[in-house]
Amino acid sequence: MKTKIGIFAGLFVLVTMIGMSPSFADSNTTVISTNNGIQLTKTVVPMVISSDNIMPWGFIEGTVDNHAEGYPVIVQIYQNDEPIHFAQTDVNEDGTYEYKFRARNIDGDNVVNVYEGDYEIKIFKSKQITGKNLI
Repeated sequence: MKTKIGIFAGLFVLVTMIGMSPSFADSNTTVISTNNGIQLTKTVVPMVISSDNIMPWGFIEGTVDNHAEGYPVIVQIYQNDEPIHFAQTDVNEDGTYEYKFRARNIDGDNVVNVYEGDYEIKIFKSKQITGKNLI
């Protein structure tokens, strides 16, 4: 009985710690500006695409808490500080977004890796803020 309680308590502590720890993306998020109750944030995350990648598509997904209606998410992809690709995608009613991009083209025997190597992704999100969140 004591063993079961000890295991349960250990799992509870582990799950609580994981649930309370910030995600990787959140730890790299900065506020760019705040105007008229809308806050623009920038999140920077790495992306690594292996040279032996066999998947044709890549995607970037996430959630915008309290997203500002009518403001898309802006995605910028850089390699070695050089801009590679810019795009925007709409935010769903539940605050989620997804941007798909072609990572590999196949035309018969001709295979072209569109993306290969290390990249930096910058994601710009607009949040509706009120009251205590105003800067």
